[in-house]
Order: sequence, then C-alpha cells, then structure tokens
Amino acid sequence: MKYIQEVDSTELYNLMTQYGDDVWRYAYALTNNYEQASDIAQEVFIKVHLNLSTFRGRSSFKTWLFSITRNLAINELKSNYVRRVLLFGQVKSLQTTQSAEGAYMASQAAEEIRAIVMGLSRKLREVLLLQLEHDMSIHEMAQLLEISEGTVKSRLNRARKQVEKRWRESK
Repeated sequence: MKYIQEVDSTELYNLMTQYGDDVWRYAYALTNNYEQASDIAQEVFIKVHLNLSTFRGRSSFKTWLFSITRNLAINELKSNYVRRVLLFGQVKSLQTTQSAEGAYMASQAAEEIRAIVMGLSRKLREVLLLQLEHDMSIHEMAQLLEISEGTVKSRLNRARKQVEKRWRESK
C-alpha cells in the first residue's frame, strides 16, 4: 500500500479496518483498561490521519502505528487514572475439539496464564505480548521500543522464565 500526503476517509477506514484490532490489543496490553485502550486506538488513527506525511518508511507501517500507540499509552499510564489490572485477550487453544470438562480446564488454565502474564512488569509483559499476540519480530520490537535487539531477547527470556516459574508455583 502506498501512503500519500493526505488520507481520505476511505483510506482511513481501510487503515482502521486493517490495523484497528492490533492497535487496540496493543493499547490494552499496555494499559490493562478496556476504555483507555479504545480511546487510545481512536486517538492513534486521528494522529495517523493528521500526520501520515511524517511516515518515512524507515520501519514497517505497523511498527510506526505501534510507536504512536505506545507513546499515547505511556502518556496515559503516567496519569493518576491508571491503577488496576484487567485480563488480556484469550489464550488460543491448541485442540480442535474438546469435551466440556476439557474446555473448562483449558479455560481455567487460560485465566491463570493471563493473570500471570498481566502480573509481569510492563517491560516484560510488553515484549511477550508483542511477540505472541502481534507476531512482531525481535528487530521490529527493538525499533518500536527504541532498545537493542539484545535487550528485547533478554526481556523475552526473563518474561518466559517468570511466567513458567509462577505457573509452576501455582500448581
């Protein structure tokens, strides 16, 4: 898709359709708040509409969108409004069919894992969710977060170890 200086309403609609869910999920992962994530996602696309000419193509368009999302979410987190933790998304089941008991057990495990992931520090939670939920590469995460690839790898490793440790402790 070629980006032009101004975005008409059809192009903006197409961008929102293509990237809206990812932007919202990322905002939610950072804020842990449904309403804030929705507000941030809307604000991201307003900024895109007004500032598309600043996109230089040095990163992928999605990385640029996530940078805007991250900056807005961090500003929101600095406010006194944010102080509660909510659960994130759904953990995808690996099985295609389950019994009612199996589905219940998987649901319980997913809730526990979500709680563990959301209990991680923001830095660890962020890289883990960028990889798992948004399929971002280490290089893309490093660009987005403005840190080295080594730091991304280190945070991912620490996040996985903490999730595994807390999961084992809960059993």
